Amino acid sequence: MAAFQHFFLVLSLLAIFISTTAGDAAVAGHNITKILEAYPEYSEFNKLLSQTKLADEINSREPVTVLALTNGALSSITGKHPLSVVKNELALHVLLDYFDAPKLHKISDGSTLSTTLYQTTGNAPGNLGFVNITVLKGGKVGFGSGVPGSKLDSTYSKSVNQMPYTISVLEVSAPIDAPAILNAPAPKASDVNITGLLEKAGCKTFASLIVSTGVLKFYQSAIDKGLTIFAPNDEAFKAPKVPDLNTLSNAEVVSLLQYHALASYTPIGTLKTTKSSISTLATNGAGKYDLEVTTAGDSVSLDTGVDTSRIASTVLDSTPLCIFTLDSLLLPTELFGTAPSPAPGPAPETSPSPAPAVEAPGPAPESATAPSPLLSPPAPPTSSPAGSPSESSTEDSQNSTSDNAAGALETPALMKMLLTVSASVFASILMS
Repeated sequence: MAAFQHFFLVLSLLAIFISTTAGDAAVAGHNITKILEAYPEYSEFNKLLSQTKLADEINSREPVTVLALTNGALSSITGKHPLSVVKNELALHVLLDYFDAPKLHKISDGSTLSTTLYQTTGNAPGNLGFVNITVLKGGKVGFGSGVPGSKLDSTYSKSVNQMPYTISVLEVSAPIDAPAILNAPAPKASDVNITGLLEKAGCKTFASLIVSTGVLKFYQSAIDKGLTIFAPNDEAFKAPKVPDLNTLSNAEVVSLLQYHALASYTPIGTLKTTKSSISTLATNGAGKYDLEVTTAGDSVSLDTGVDTSRIASTVLDSTPLCIFTLDSLLLPTELFGTAPSPAPGPAPETSPSPAPAVEAPGPAPESATAPSPLLSPPAPPTSSPAGSPSESSTEDSQNSTSDNAAGALETPALMKMLLTVSASVFASILMS
C-alpha cells in the first residue's frame, strides 16, 4: 500500500511541476518593440511608441491589438503636432481586445466599438476613447473614431504579426481620424499648475509642503526633461504610524519630498514593467533613496524598504509629466531605517504560574512510517472557450510569431529524476 502511495505522490509532483513550468512559459509576455524591429517600414511608429512610453503600456496588457502605421502614413501627423498630441492619437490605435483578419471579417452585424488605450487615460469624453470597426462594401474593414458621424478613412491593409489571444499587430492605411484629439490644445508642461491639480485630487497637505519648502520650484525645473510625482493624499498624513515631520531637519524634509518624485516621465504602464530599483530626485552620492515597484494585476505599489504604498489614482498623464496619488507616505530607509512603531506601554503585572508537574516518561512508542499524503493530479486542460477567434488565414499563419517554437521547454534534470523514480517505484510494485 505504501508503495502505491509513493508512486501516486511522485506522479502528482511530476504533474504539478509540468503544469507550473508550462504556466511560467505562457506568461513570458510580449514585447511590441522587438516585434516591430523586424519590420523597417514601421520604424518611426516603433520609435514613437518607445518615446511616449506607449510600448510599456502595450507590453503590460493582454489581450491587445496594435494598429500599426507605416512611416509614410505616420508623417501626416508627426510633422504637425507636438509629442503629447501624437501620443494620444497613437493610443487610439491600441485596441484592448484581440483582433486578427478572420475576426475582423466576422464582426457581428458588420460593426462594433472597441475600447482603446486612450480611453484608460480618463481624458476621453463620450465615445472619443473608442474605435468604430465596420465591414465596408467589398469586404474592406474600416476604422474610425467612436464619436458618432466620424469618418472611416483608415482601412485594414494586412496582418503583420500575431501571438494568438495575446497580441495582434495589424497594418492600417492611415491614422484614425479624430479631430477632437488632433485639434486639442497642447499646453506646455511648464505651464501646468501642479499645486492646483494636487489640491483638486485631495493632496492639499503635500501641496502645501512642497510650496513651503521650495521643492515645488525644484519640480518645475525638472518637468521639461521628464517628471513623475507620487503625492500622498491627505489621509496618508493622518495615519497612526506616520512619523512626526517636525522632528526632521529642513534638509531631511526636502529629501523626503524629493523622494516622492522621479526625474523621468514614468506612466503606469512603465511602472508595471519595471523590474529593477528606480532612483528618485532625492538620490545622491550619500544615499540611494531608491524605490522598488511591485505589481499585482492592475495594482501597482512602491516599496521603500520601510513601508509599501499603493498607487491610488492617476491625476495627470501628459508627456513629459505624470502625477499619481498614493495611499500612504513613502518613508525612505535613509531617514527612518525601519518602520516606525508606537511606543510600548507598561507590561501588565501577572502572578507567577505554578510549574507544571512533570510526568515520568513512558516507554518509547514504536516508530511508524506516516503515510504520504495523496495529491490529486491537476485537471486536464480545457479546450478553447466558445467564441475564440477562428484559425488564422494562410497570410496570418505566415505572419504569426515564429519565436513561439523557440519557447518550447527542454526537459530539466528534476523532471528526468521524477520520471526515473516513478518508473522505478512502479517496477517494484509489479515485481512484488
